[in-house]
Amino acid sequence: MPLDRRILAQVYAWLLVLPAMALLILFTHYPTIATLIDSFYSTPRGRRPQVFVGLDHYQRMFFEDPVFMQVLWNNFLYALVTIPLSIGIALVMALWMNERLLGRPFLRMAYFTPTVLPMVAAANIWLFFYTPGFGLLNQILSLFGIGDVNFLGSRETVLWSVMAVSIWKEAGFFMIFYLAALQSIPPSLKEAAKLEGASDWYYVRRVVLPLLAPTTLFVLVNAVIGAFRVVDHIVAMTGGGPNNASALLLFYIYETGFRFWDTGYAAALTVVLLAILVTVSVLQVTVLDRRIHYR
Repeated sequence: MPLDRRILAQVYAWLLVLPAMALLILFTHYPTIATLIDSFYSTPRGRRPQVFVGLDHYQRMFFEDPVFMQVLWNNFLYALVTIPLSIGIALVMALWMNERLLGRPFLRMAYFTPTVLPMVAAANIWLFFYTPGFGLLNQILSLFGIGDVNFLGSRETVLWSVMAVSIWKEAGFFMIFYLAALQSIPPSLKEAAKLEGASDWYYVRRVVLPLLAPTTLFVLVNAVIGAFRVVDHIVAMTGGGPNNASALLLFYIYETGFRFWDTGYAAALTVVLLAILVTVSVLQVTVLDRRIHYR
């Protein structure tokens, strides 16, 4: 290829990439860098400009802010519970939906419907379930002689109640990825396993799960990111209460930045959140990817 045509081809390629690159820089890279810079400055107030404070926000965060430690523990507990449960339920549902069942399209629609609902709408549905006195769950408990339970008003139950909403909503979303991966597995593998006398459980454990490992890694990375960016149904259901028992890290960032208008401290909290997500994602991809065999 002549040199001038090669240059024109490269220019044409860069022009095709330019719109996506501009949007990526404008809405991802620039805000990340700006947030990192703002975390080292105080919050401007009226005529008082922001000033450089160094690591003061981070020192306050880790040594002087008990609320931060509370929401950090809440978020890690939230992730440890919701991620394995939502992925496990999604896998079981996908394995079941992959079989030839009567009314399978309707079952798939029923499992996937919570996913298409906005989280605020899902939160309002579950508010009715959790309402003391006449909520659906309390009505069921009353049949067994159990008194009213204030699911969202007790420190002992509020975080678990919020977790249930997330698991209910995310499991159907993850099921779609597993279902697509299951349908890409050749039926001849199952036929060969039956000819060898392998049980269904042995086939699933030795053949299906290893072939689903790339999908599991993809789902796991998305589940971790999703577990640390929860804010909408916390706002709609609990407002972080009672006494920060249901407050998670992103909700605390939202509250600090937009309710108390402490943008400098909110930027530092955001940097910590980004550091957690990057660290966990890199560990997942580097450590788990070595154990995965791609076809």
